[in-house]
Amino acid sequence: MSSSTQLVQKLWNYCSILRDDGLSYGDYVEQLTYLLFLKMAEEQAQLRGKPSQVPKGFDWPSLLAKDGDELETHYRHVLESLGKQKGMLGLIFRKAQNKIQDPAKLRRLIVDLIDKEQWSSLSADVKGDAYEGLLQKNAEDVKGGAGQYFTPRALIAAMVEVMSPQPSQTICDPACGTGGFLLAAHDYIAKTPGLDKEQKKRLRSGTLHGVELVDSVARLCAMNLLLHGIGSSAEASAKAGAKEDGDDDLPVTVRDALAGKHGEFDMVLANPPFGKKSSVTIVNEAGDQQKESLVINRDDFWASTSNKQLNFLQHIFTILKQHGRAAVVLPDNVLFEGGAGETIRRELLKQADVHTLLRLPTGIFYAQGVKANVLFFDRKPAQEKPWTEKLWIYDLRTNKHFTLKENTLKRSDLDDFVACYNPKNRHHRKESDRFKSFTYEDLLKRDKVNLDIFWLKDEALEESANLPAPEIIAQEIADDLEAALEQFNTIAEDLK
Repeated sequence: MSSSTQLVQKLWNYCSILRDDGLSYGDYVEQLTYLLFLKMAEEQAQLRGKPSQVPKGFDWPSLLAKDGDELETHYRHVLESLGKQKGMLGLIFRKAQNKIQDPAKLRRLIVDLIDKEQWSSLSADVKGDAYEGLLQKNAEDVKGGAGQYFTPRALIAAMVEVMSPQPSQTICDPACGTGGFLLAAHDYIAKTPGLDKEQKKRLRSGTLHGVELVDSVARLCAMNLLLHGIGSSAEASAKAGAKEDGDDDLPVTVRDALAGKHGEFDMVLANPPFGKKSSVTIVNEAGDQQKESLVINRDDFWASTSNKQLNFLQHIFTILKQHGRAAVVLPDNVLFEGGAGETIRRELLKQADVHTLLRLPTGIFYAQGVKANVLFFDRKPAQEKPWTEKLWIYDLRTNKHFTLKENTLKRSDLDDFVACYNPKNRHHRKESDRFKSFTYEDLLKRDKVNLDIFWLKDEALEESANLPAPEIIAQEIADDLEAALEQFNTIAEDLK
């Protein structure tokens, strides 16, 4: 068993004790994040022989010195006070709350679990992999987990490999979740031969930019990056905290990405949140709560719509530099929806080089019933002639069956796609059974410029002997029903 796996097991075993007190997996990972950060800040201060960058009285020794109700009260004050700081401190502790009501269990978590480990002496790989392991376990918790923020790591690895980010480039994920794309891009660039000192420094701070709407998820992302050696260290966070503009140096920003532009970047890697409509809950004249569709109106968008994914697609185009490149996970409806969807597809094909579409299999996301794709496109300067000449589509869906537990998507399942994509020279591609090209003219002839194109025959329809296992059939039926139910719910909401 690897040291990171052992660490995950050790941290996770304690969670079952806290579950009895009604703590969710997400709550547990969040509390671990606070305590890990404080312990590491103290360790780094001791290593340098300087005072901790966490204000005295709210640091790790202050927690070790207390017990019982006094500890619980003090811990609440620590979280509240540090949430008002700037820099990484403020980001990690923003709106932090203590969810561990039993002081004895809190004491045990601090003294027996966190304090006994020398976290700073562990390599970034071990710490980072251990934390990723916790996030994965949290995502697997069907009822309350953060599965909606968790993109399969095998898919991320393949997307980053074909995008091939370079040391000088800036990379953004405007819906960064727990930071999977940013981490993978960091690791890919870190392996570039001959990186100089300045490039390594820039990779730790200044290359990666994440935006996240939800405070608690941004916190997990910041900690995930920090444990992998990205962003401010405890020392740098204090310097950032001392500056008025310290928050500008952070790798993650808490904000609504769709509210407006937040910079321009060389590359965007993203899996915007599932859930079709943006809505806001209002109280009507009768005093009842109702949801109202939230249409995003921006001058730099081609169409106004409440469809969240269509808005993210437009937003991603706006934050790309000229010749900037994007790889975005999008649900099927973005490919065929009429109205605003058709307008956006037409404009994107004109103003960007939309060159590759990967049709993803079902059963790979924690969000049930999702049928998704990865769209790859490059932003181009304005010109009369449309930039898209040919869209290459790789079908990884037809006759492919994956599940989250028994038959998970592995990186090797994407080897053929990576080879067909030909990242070293994508202008020298060859068609195959699963990889076909369609010209711009072909696409325009399709009703509503529908990009939901498939050509392979479903083997299960041809021959009953080819049917997948019963549990996979059952899961796929459940997924289809789930997706249909979500669409009906959306229609019902709109009709109210």
